[in-house]
Amino acid sequence: MTDTTSDTASECPDFLASTRTFYDAIAEDYAEHFRAVNVGKALERGLLAVYAELVGAGGGTVADLGCGPGRVTGHLASLGLDVFGLDLSESMLGIARRENPGLRFEQGSMLDLDVPDGTLAGVVSWYSSIHTPDGQLTSLLDEFHRALAPGGHLLLAFQAGDRPRRLEHPFGHPVSLDFRRRDPGRMAELLTGAGFALVSRTVREPDPDLAESVPQAFLFARKA
Repeated sequence: MTDTTSDTASECPDFLASTRTFYDAIAEDYAEHFRAVNVGKALERGLLAVYAELVGAGGGTVADLGCGPGRVTGHLASLGLDVFGLDLSESMLGIARRENPGLRFEQGSMLDLDVPDGTLAGVVSWYSSIHTPDGQLTSLLDEFHRALAPGGHLLLAFQAGDRPRRLEHPFGHPVSLDFRRRDPGRMAELLTGAGFALVSRTVREPDPDLAESVPQAFLFARKA
């Protein structure tokens, strides 16, 4: 896979550059802080198991887009999927490769996937679309649709809500980034508009033990 983000930050859209800079700075602290969170809850593990069953029935490759330190990628691989991870941040990818030495991780943008049309059996965007500006969402979903084979499945996870959150100086690092929360109903409409059939919509209440302040949404969709 071609590295679509290895040029200087000034040569890629501002939000891609700022996202990459943010996660490059906090990668090690982030990975340690969220070590047991990404797939630690029973509901999330159950949803990923359902996804693996849906995709695994037909075989093929799954892309974990915005994979971060590779926890979900590794979990999907443990469920029997042929999966690779993609992320903007080389620092995050370094952790993913270190902790999952048998899996493939590449640097790139999920808005511009270096895969032929209709070749992926599955796409997972596990809290990775939250940095995509609203005006780029249609392009993002169109790219997912283009890359998926007919009948391929998409899993989107994101924070539900209508107000973005700006995180300033996480773990003491001099960086900041916007985290966009979205309405599950609106996201379902955008998926339908991009040519997907919605399979399921799950929203769980915030978990105070994880310091969550908003519900968490999980959408399954299928390329018709």
